[in-house]
Amino acid sequence: MKTIAVTGGSGKLGVWVIEELQRQGYTVISLDEKRSDRLSCKQVKVELSNLGHVVSGIQGAEGVVHLAAIPAPIIYTHDYIFDNNVMATYNVLEAAALLGIKKVVIGSSESAYGFAWSPKPFAPNYLPVDEDHPLLPHECYGLSKIVGEQTGAMFHRRTGMQVMALRYSTIYTPNDYAGLSLADAGRYKKTMWSYIDIRDAATATLASLESDAGGFHALNITADDTLSDWESARLAEQYYPETTERRGALEGRTAVVSNARAKALLGWEPKYSWQQFK
Repeated sequence: MKTIAVTGGSGKLGVWVIEELQRQGYTVISLDEKRSDRLSCKQVKVELSNLGHVVSGIQGAEGVVHLAAIPAPIIYTHDYIFDNNVMATYNVLEAAALLGIKKVVIGSSESAYGFAWSPKPFAPNYLPVDEDHPLLPHECYGLSKIVGEQTGAMFHRRTGMQVMALRYSTIYTPNDYAGLSLADAGRYKKTMWSYIDIRDAATATLASLESDAGGFHALNITADDTLSDWESARLAEQYYPETTERRGALEGRTAVVSNARAKALLGWEPKYSWQQFK
């Protein structure tokens, strides 16, 4: 692969992914509704709801990274969020299939598990949470991510396309760490104290694109530690006492959402922690 198309290239993660791709020698086409002054690659304005736009925009690419989406169930109406996210993912995968592109990475989210945005908090079935945990969203955004993953799996079955769906944790830039508030240990309970540094998110995205694992895979992309000074076992006992099943050790401040599968499949390791910036 020499040329990669990135949807949502002007977005928070998109810019970092494009810069990482360029550092590794790739030619990049950014597809977005807006331009970014930070990008030095070709930028194409597209409506991802229009399949023809997408086909035209990614033509010439040998791989696709799809990051464009409404990133939370806020600001927009629920039907609009669901329709936007689902149809954009479908059109990107359909366009890639029509053009014979063999590798696509799609941005999913840990919100697919349902904990982050549920109006009524609920506990995980077991800890640490891995990719086999049931997906139980109570709102439109998490549901849209599940449908996106299922769409990716369908295109793999239909075409043999390799599709990696990355369930990114809350993404932090180096400047974001100054705003962390760890005094209340329960502050990040609904997101399982999970996060990922944007630089590690970018390298995981590149590793997914370059992988030759084949098939469809949904992977948690999270840091090795938690957004808390407490040890993980203490967090679990204090905030999720009803979750007694353990499918892995919660030693020290190890992540409550497991990234073991991404590490094993991709040969990827997160390098950054919020502790380096405090």
